[in-house]
Amino acid sequence: MQSQTRQDALSGLKVVDFTIVMSGPMCTRMLADAGADVVKIEPPDGDVVRQRPPVRGGMSTYYASMNCGKRSIVLDMQTPEGRALAFDLASKADVVVENFRPGVMKRLGLDYEAVSAANPRAIYASISGFGQSGPRAQAPAYAPVIHAASGYEAAYSEYQRGAERPANNGIFIADVLGASHAFGAIQLALYERERSGRGQYIDVSLMDSVLGMLIYEMQAAQFPPERPRQVYEPVRASDGFVMVAAVTQKNLDVLFEVIGYPQGKNDPRFATMADKEANWPALLALIEHWTLQRSGEECEQILMKAGVPCSRYRSVAEAMADPQVTARGTMKRLGDGSDSFLVANPPYRLSATPMSARPLLAQLGEHGQEVLRSELGLSPARIDELMNKGVLGRAQP
Repeated sequence: MQSQTRQDALSGLKVVDFTIVMSGPMCTRMLADAGADVVKIEPPDGDVVRQRPPVRGGMSTYYASMNCGKRSIVLDMQTPEGRALAFDLASKADVVVENFRPGVMKRLGLDYEAVSAANPRAIYASISGFGQSGPRAQAPAYAPVIHAASGYEAAYSEYQRGAERPANNGIFIADVLGASHAFGAIQLALYERERSGRGQYIDVSLMDSVLGMLIYEMQAAQFPPERPRQVYEPVRASDGFVMVAAVTQKNLDVLFEVIGYPQGKNDPRFATMADKEANWPALLALIEHWTLQRSGEECEQILMKAGVPCSRYRSVAEAMADPQVTARGTMKRLGDGSDSFLVANPPYRLSATPMSARPLLAQLGEHGQEVLRSELGLSPARIDELMNKGVLGRAQP
């Protein structure tokens, strides 16, 4: 049970966020969820995701789900003053995160070497498609490109029966996985800094992140198996599909009883793991003969009660409304009234410190003047001068 008796785990940690789109923003949102003060530096037009639907109350909820809990300042990096202010903020931070193509931050004078020279305790994380070194380091890359380049899409396609081309995919696994690895690496660097007193550089590759996820597939690539790996497949119910995963022999024996085929426990076709895999279509046919006579919900209830892992295929909306999701507090409602919306909380709970999406939904540049005053000590006259020059964007609150 979550307690509010201690401070946030990352309370007092200052983070400067130069990231856009998904991998970087998701990483820094994880830091904000843990209580870090994250200042997001945006160009005059803002992070491009600010313009993407769905929109509620004039704000992209897609953007908000990745950037809630952060303060926003606009700095025009095409101006010397904008770059100087960005450097001043970065050099005072505990953590700096960026996800541009390698070399961009160096050209702006905002790379790790420059920041660490001013602040040796700074931890600086760069998230990129292929990493900071190697022959493909400079290649442009978004998650779909990484999915293709890493072998993920080809491996996924091999598990689909009759697939003639890789499947379309709008779920950006590479970005979320890379963000999670960056978040974890930052915690390691913070922990190590407590002993050494010094920060360090973190190089996160989306390509490496996805490739490292393909655990079985990498081994099969080196040592091709005699026959294709059998995977659990959806079976039809009367109103859709269900997934039945009788992984252990005990699960399978119970499954045979439930579906009315108790002789399956002695059927030589399913006596061993190798036999079961060799006769996989026959096993699926037996299961589907039973599931076809029932709704997905009925299949799920009967099999789960018997101890056989099973779920009907649900929509994201149905999953969000699941009583289990509600009971765990998986979702957090942000915004006000009819313009409110749900975002996912972190998937883990700490027993003594709060961990959740923060309600702050910053408008573009909303905290520009506040940040310049509190973090850099700029006077109102100097801030007005910067505003008039357009360094802080076209308009500031």
